[in-house]
Amino acid sequence: MNYLILAAIATMSLAPDHPNAIFPGKTWEYRSPERTGVSRDKLDALRDLVSGRGCVVRNGYMVYTWGEVTKISDIASAVKPVISTLLLMAVQEGRIRSVDSKVSEFEPRLKEEIQGKNARITWRQLASQTSGYGLTDDPGTAWAYNDMALALYYDSLMGKVYNEDGDQVLKTRLAGPLEFEDRSTFNAFGRDDRLGRLAISVRDFARFGLLYLRGGTWNGRQTVSKELIRKALTSVVPADLPRTSGGDGPMLKGQRTLGGGKNLTPIGPGYYSFNWWTNGQDAKGRRLFEDLPKDTFIAAGHGGIRMLWVIPKYDLIVVWNDARIEDFDDSPSNRMTRCNQAARLIKEVVLR
Repeated sequence: MNYLILAAIATMSLAPDHPNAIFPGKTWEYRSPERTGVSRDKLDALRDLVSGRGCVVRNGYMVYTWGEVTKISDIASAVKPVISTLLLMAVQEGRIRSVDSKVSEFEPRLKEEIQGKNARITWRQLASQTSGYGLTDDPGTAWAYNDMALALYYDSLMGKVYNEDGDQVLKTRLAGPLEFEDRSTFNAFGRDDRLGRLAISVRDFARFGLLYLRGGTWNGRQTVSKELIRKALTSVVPADLPRTSGGDGPMLKGQRTLGGGKNLTPIGPGYYSFNWWTNGQDAKGRRLFEDLPKDTFIAAGHGGIRMLWVIPKYDLIVVWNDARIEDFDDSPSNRMTRCNQAARLIKEVVLR
């Protein structure tokens, strides 16, 4: 692990404990932007830039919405931190000994392929996009944003660890405890089309962000341990880990995908931690979003069309879907991307 990663981990922090923290009940409590120290004009500008639909939460209050915030729809790759949260909860429940346990303990077919390397894949590697699944890379030796490995992750976790339907796992571990207001489902396109893609409303996705912002606590209950929340946000893929060469390797027969191929997003090392995007630095010393605090973490789908931003320093959550932003991957190299413009507006929203 190089010094850039050590620095990123050192600066990553959770929001401080809030003894009087506000949580939504069956519905969000609304406060005006002015009462919570945010700029209505800047929020209007953010809405106009992003379009689609979205919401903003400050200090536990819903302070701004645009579009149809009750509508449920696919969040694409922004589902990934949700799956990893359910992994952490499986560890918490004692279903898995450790995130460093081998997936093949639950999916024995991984031991059958001739090379034997898939048998060594760990849960942490699936959550970090470093499994090498379906590629020539050995587990843990290269980065590859891999939607076939993600399908293996989802199917093994739900079908082999929980041994339950994904929607039931979602309901009992997250949707129920966090009191989602709208329907949510891992069957965004139906059971026969990319099972594991999450359809959720922006206002309920904000609840998921608030769970992390509050260190795993929800209305006085430690839903996910602080230790596991911290692990999720500080286990950053080393900045100097190479990207995959892209060569094809063995997979399970009939392996499906949750969306795309095995080698998608060019960025990741230095930023990626249990499927969250953190605001660390890559091997060139470039921060993901220079204008935002180092403790920012993000779930992103479809290049920024679907996003959840959590900024502990500001006690702020921003969620959107169906946005006019598709250049998330260019954020470290081009400060003029629409995604960077949105990041600057998010910073300027906060007045105090």
